[in-house]
Amino acid sequence: MTGLCTFLRERSGPLPLYIEGEGEGEGMTDIDPRAAAEGPGREALPDEEVVRRVRAGEGALFEVLMRRYNQRLYRVARAILRDESEAEDVMQQAYVNAFVHLDQFADRARFATWLTKIAVYEALARARRRGRLTEMDAMTETNDLNPALRAAGPDPEQQALTGELRRLLESAVDGLPPRYRSVFVLREVEGLSTEETSECLDISPETVRTRLLRARAFLRAWLLEQAGVAAPEAFSFHLSRCDRVVATVFERLRLPSLRIH
Repeated sequence: MTGLCTFLRERSGPLPLYIEGEGEGEGMTDIDPRAAAEGPGREALPDEEVVRRVRAGEGALFEVLMRRYNQRLYRVARAILRDESEAEDVMQQAYVNAFVHLDQFADRARFATWLTKIAVYEALARARRRGRLTEMDAMTETNDLNPALRAAGPDPEQQALTGELRRLLESAVDGLPPRYRSVFVLREVEGLSTEETSECLDISPETVRTRLLRARAFLRAWLLEQAGVAAPEAFSFHLSRCDRVVATVFERLRLPSLRIH
């Protein structure tokens, strides 16, 4: 049986984690919400062109950007807050803030990075208001594993269903210390570069590299004890929730919808 730790070390490309919807009656679907944003002709539009047209008055095109980045914003918000409902609230507020302040977007940065930073700031603000950063502020780089990682998990030998294996991996990632979890999700789940992650989290590239190495070490230590197999998808952000976020934001902004499906 291939261990999850081996999978983490040898896989190529970003990890397919943080995919919402499993077991919530949300209407599971295999449709990628990012693909749903790309209607005829829209897939060729770069972000900056969509932004330009939105600022010029085509507000409905903002839906293209939302569906393009719903998955990323959900993942990074959930990585910080570890709460699906709050992650969705953060997404909505981040989109509203981005739309209202589109005139402040500078082409010096990629739109995706600018939007992700807005979501990160909103999620961190909510975490601070609820006192969830106490452990982060008090934590040192040499702290031991989070108690959630040390806790006994399900025996992978008894895990016959992919869903169970997915939850095993979700628990491992959720158990990472906050400073490592956010870096791990952006780098390994969303596939951002070291420089992009550095900019999104306002930390140095060297700090990104250090925290990523520590996150991998923590996960390997825990996963070696579990002897699990690679979970293909976790924390999916499926189309039903994608539609709900788009509808809520467009209602708040009083914009006509493109009704992309």
